Amino acid sequence: MSRNMSMISIAAGAALWGIIGLFVTFLYDYGFTPVQVVAVRVSSAALLLLIYTYFNGKKDLRINWKDSHYFIGTGIISIVFFNLCLFIAMEETSIAVAVTLLYTAPAFVTIFSRFLFGELFTGNKILALAITLIGCSLVVGLIPFSGFDLSLYGVLAGLGSGFFYALYSIFATYALRKYSSVTVTVYTFVFASIAILPFAGLGDIKSTFTLPAVWLNIGGIGLFSTTLAFLLYTKGLEKIESSRASIIATIEPVAATLLSFFVFREILTLWQLTGFILVVTAVILVQKRPRSSFSKRKAS
Repeated sequence: MSRNMSMISIAAGAALWGIIGLFVTFLYDYGFTPVQVVAVRVSSAALLLLIYTYFNGKKDLRINWKDSHYFIGTGIISIVFFNLCLFIAMEETSIAVAVTLLYTAPAFVTIFSRFLFGELFTGNKILALAITLIGCSLVVGLIPFSGFDLSLYGVLAGLGSGFFYALYSIFATYALRKYSSVTVTVYTFVFASIAILPFAGLGDIKSTFTLPAVWLNIGGIGLFSTTLAFLLYTKGLEKIESSRASIIATIEPVAATLLSFFVFREILTLWQLTGFILVVTAVILVQKRPRSSFSKRKAS
């Protein structure tokens, strides 16, 4: 896969994450709690990935169990805790504030990548990061001077969601040095499922699992917004720096805003349209690498 195709892969994965609200909304209507939605999301994805991998390359199911710490990182520390923190932030503040705080993730990744991988703070990265944060704030409706009365607990949870979201890129980068993107994604969700299913209380809502619509939405959240999304995103990490990948993935809130407009008929405000343009601009900007950096990499 070329570098450009890797960027497209990351953007496509992020767009699929952006439509998750479609399935989550319906599951909430059927009485699911946030923890239960996380549980069905990761467990359905784990099952789909295991089936896919079994029939398309059993070698990708082989791991050294001494490497479990990679998947504890991607699956439990990142995926489980990022989702839980995000849902807490939504409850304590608002969806707009929670999603904006989630997209502090590129800042965390850029800092981590500097010290862990030696990635430089280039001018493009810093500018794209600043534009992205401003654009995301506008897209989700966090307009300056709007008078939010924020809960400290909610703000900390929101920052936690950004922190744990960022860690997926970091842990996956290490895991990809030994395993394929398919292997990393499969065991991320296997480990996440093992961690959360015992505490989800799915038995309390067992009657809802007799409804075809529930299974349709579980399939949607498991296949499109999780399995395909993470396969595409993790595949892209093979050729793209984790800090750049994290910024490209901020196309997710743009996708979520477009979904709300076309599916739920929510009108885009001028602020949201401005944010949309800023995020797209940042995605284009982050693709440009300094000439000297490129030459140095090519020579090495």
